[in-house]
Amino acid sequence: MRNKTEMARSRKPCLAAQHTQFAVWRGDFGDLRYIRRMALPDSEPTLPPSPDWTIPQDWARYTAEDHATWDRLFARQSALLPGRVAPEFLAGLDILRLSKPGIPDFAELNDRLGAATGWQVVAVPGLVPDAIFFDHLANRRFVAGRFIRKPDQLDYLEEPDIFHDVFGHVPMLAHPVFADYIQAYGQGGLRSLDFGALDKLARLYWYTVEFGLLKTADGLRLYGAGIVSSRGESLFALDDPSPNRIGFDLERVMRTPYRIDDYQQTYFVVDSFEKLLRQTQETDFAPLYARLAEAPDLAITDILPDDAVITRGTQDYARSLAKA
Repeated sequence: MRNKTEMARSRKPCLAAQHTQFAVWRGDFGDLRYIRRMALPDSEPTLPPSPDWTIPQDWARYTAEDHATWDRLFARQSALLPGRVAPEFLAGLDILRLSKPGIPDFAELNDRLGAATGWQVVAVPGLVPDAIFFDHLANRRFVAGRFIRKPDQLDYLEEPDIFHDVFGHVPMLAHPVFADYIQAYGQGGLRSLDFGALDKLARLYWYTVEFGLLKTADGLRLYGAGIVSSRGESLFALDDPSPNRIGFDLERVMRTPYRIDDYQQTYFVVDSFEKLLRQTQETDFAPLYARLAEAPDLAITDILPDDAVITRGTQDYARSLAKA
């Protein structure tokens, strides 16, 4: 998913003051940090390719090398995930197993995804204004880039490609409840434009859609696209003693900043996707935004007295980076 500037990063100083949407990739396979956030600087005018900013995928232009790259990436990451990701994600992977190998043809993919949840994937050139981005989500259209990395970029890339956008996000869009949640987020995003609270709303997206964990009878499982598309974080988020893992609370999440330069120091765990959707739909965000405007941000590593603490992290990993 993409709206506005995605900045490639490798433990570099934050450029969020200049670009409020950015991406962070590191050297191991699929290691991505990114948040789709809002507002190009005024100095970067962009002409829309169409009123809704969509472009043709032009599937026929992909080369045999392009398709082989997709297949290699798909095989590597899908082999790692069983036993680590939410069963809903694994079930959704079948949506991507189409009649042809290689990069999914959005026309065929949309037939299957539309039949499952009414969602569609639409290609965009990379930069999408806020209102357009939210409108697509609110109308069950997921925007994705159409380029694929080169074979020598399997483990490092300067911006998210079609593999990340489709492999990381589409499987969960095949789950009816989570699909409704993303639509509700888009609807809420359109309303948020009147409140000047996009930075707070972005935290909700970050800690759920991108880096969320799910509590199951078999233990914690991954579902956030930024984790499931990352070999390193797929291991770190579940196994490492360093990060906090805290039960999800909507207002708590929206007061919590996040790491953009490395693995997260705190993950939030939802009890179920049904509960996540219900909290989002039943919350009156206008008074919530007013409270958030008056409340100070929490530190990323804070643990509050009323937090449902699943794991109190050692934060050893983050401290080791600070000493490096």
